[in-house]
Amino acid sequence: MKRTFLLEIVMVAVAVAFLFPVYALITLSLKDPAQIAHSPLSLPAPPTLDNFGKAWTAAALGPSLVNSTVITVVSLVALVALGSFAAYYLARAKSRMGYGLYILFLLGIVLPFQLGMIPLYQLVSDLGLIGSHTGMIVFYTGIQLPFTVFLYTGFIRALPRDYASAAQIDGASHFTAFTKVVFPLLRPITGTVLILNAVFIWNDFFTPLLYLGGSGFETIPVSVFAFVGQYVSDHGLVFAGLVLGALPVVVAFLLLQRYVIKGFASGLKG
Repeated sequence: MKRTFLLEIVMVAVAVAFLFPVYALITLSLKDPAQIAHSPLSLPAPPTLDNFGKAWTAAALGPSLVNSTVITVVSLVALVALGSFAAYYLARAKSRMGYGLYILFLLGIVLPFQLGMIPLYQLVSDLGLIGSHTGMIVFYTGIQLPFTVFLYTGFIRALPRDYASAAQIDGASHFTAFTKVVFPLLRPITGTVLILNAVFIWNDFFTPLLYLGGSGFETIPVSVFAFVGQYVSDHGLVFAGLVLGALPVVVAFLLLQRYVIKGFASGLKG
């Protein structure tokens, strides 16, 4: 009983440590400069939404939101399509080539992509994709594909082969069996793939700064960074901009969070 109580105390302390920055972020974004100067961490009395309107306009978050959304959504579609197809083959193949390809994908997870930033930048530049949505989509699809294949492969291995086999006996091709029978069963792991990759792509700062800086196609993190540097002394405005930048991916996570644990658990089970 005493041990359980101590564990609960530790967990509460950990929860407070994680939630305090969120509390400070939201509280400061809802205060005017006078309230922040008087009592920065107290509850706003009264709260104000003026900071959000000013931050939206001053940071030009509208175009940045469109850029981030286009890059993230198209990258996710490509990752789900390519990753699920590749994982289906790797999970069902019994050849040495299939195993070797799976090991190559695992190496793509282990090796940090920062090691190849210079040649990758040179390649994207040679293709004329610097400063474009296409360059970022190709980059993110290639970088996150090994991780996506790893998640899908573990989940597919846990699925019985009977579903696809029955469809093929009825005359369906491998492609039809996958798209009509297997892929609908991948909904839990697809939710996991979507939210984990979306968080990475949406929050990435260094790559868009390097590939899109000065192009007019900057994403939310790059625009917020420039905005923070310009209005560093106005804390309410800065924190409002941070909240606006993080809000879309937080909402996506809340909508898909039940699939994250379910997808991981099924993959580990397999």
